[in-house]
Amino acid sequence: MTLISGVLCVSLSSCAAITEPFRQSQAQQTPIAPSPVVPAPTGTPRAALPSVSDPNFVVAAVQKVGPAVVRINASRTVKRQLPEAFEDPLFRRFFGVPEAQPRERIVRGTGSGFIISANGQILTNAHVVNGADRVSVTLKDGRTLEGKVLGEDPVTDIAVIQVQSNNLPVVEIGNSDELQPGEWVIAIGNPLGLDNTVTAGIVSATDRSASDIGVTDKRIGFIQTDAAINPGNSGGPLLNSRGEVIGMNTAIIQGAQGLGFSIPINAVQRISKQLIATGSVQHPYLGVQMVTLTPEIRQQLEVESDGQIQIPVESGVLVVRVVPNSPAAAAGIRSGDVIQSINNQPVAKTEQVQQIVERSSVGTQVSVQVQRNGKTAQLSVKLANLPAQQES
Repeated sequence: MTLISGVLCVSLSSCAAITEPFRQSQAQQTPIAPSPVVPAPTGTPRAALPSVSDPNFVVAAVQKVGPAVVRINASRTVKRQLPEAFEDPLFRRFFGVPEAQPRERIVRGTGSGFIISANGQILTNAHVVNGADRVSVTLKDGRTLEGKVLGEDPVTDIAVIQVQSNNLPVVEIGNSDELQPGEWVIAIGNPLGLDNTVTAGIVSATDRSASDIGVTDKRIGFIQTDAAINPGNSGGPLLNSRGEVIGMNTAIIQGAQGLGFSIPINAVQRISKQLIATGSVQHPYLGVQMVTLTPEIRQQLEVESDGQIQIPVESGVLVVRVVPNSPAAAAGIRSGDVIQSINNQPVAKTEQVQQIVERSSVGTQVSVQVQRNGKTAQLSVKLANLPAQQES
């Protein structure tokens, strides 16, 4: 049973099997020795980037964007919680407990980011800076600047950092809605501590849902690419062949090859604007656990309940549980209801419910049509802001 995007999603077949396959790419490993670096040629900037038929289109795109890609170092202090008795020297000697270790330790992580404004605003993943006491940003020219987290949104894994500097190089933003499978893409970042690493590949798919890849706590779609993304790439840019940023590299699936995922830049921009303005993001929330209804699931539920559960329809979104004190509970949605439409938009999958809710605004009323005991019910739900630590 998993909770997704303001609405709780239950997958009877696959979600339970996916526990830790998805590894956010912040953790570091011992880097392998890099190959000798050949300096990029210098000269007069090109007026236009070459076409993808030119083998130098990757070089041109990297030269255009590379100066605006940064390394982010974050550290936080973790306090050890020990039972009070362990502090007593007599207790330790009697029971052979070793001398108490320091109560605090420093946890460090590294990620990537890219500069979006000349006055020092930088985008990265929320998991790179989450809980950090100190954040520093290293530019390509070697300078290291202190960073301040303007805001982070763990629901979409997006954060904004501010550094005090002017006239910084910035990236050019593209349009991720125009992406097509098969297009060339380029990833830049700092995997395993190897700064300014460039990899290339293609768009393997667009609009992969969080549930598709086992990320049950995120409310965002993903671009899938086979461009190599490794630990430390988190927060770095994914570029198109023109050197425009069309995604933020976010994660990989542990043990898989050629499966990298990036957050579309249009979604990143929408969230980052709210973070810059207010430091936080409001997410509308319905408050149900649900599962996409299929004939197989319908039959399984009826058999396992010894016939006590009878579902009158073949498709829709089955409400498994209503979260107490949620908007859905206040509106009268019940466990066993089958959602058929929201605001007159038919829904057949949990992802469709999530998308409609996410596109709505906190405080708005949405019309939810459900099938209940063979009858149709029309309910009005006033969406609330997703509470902190609330996953439904």
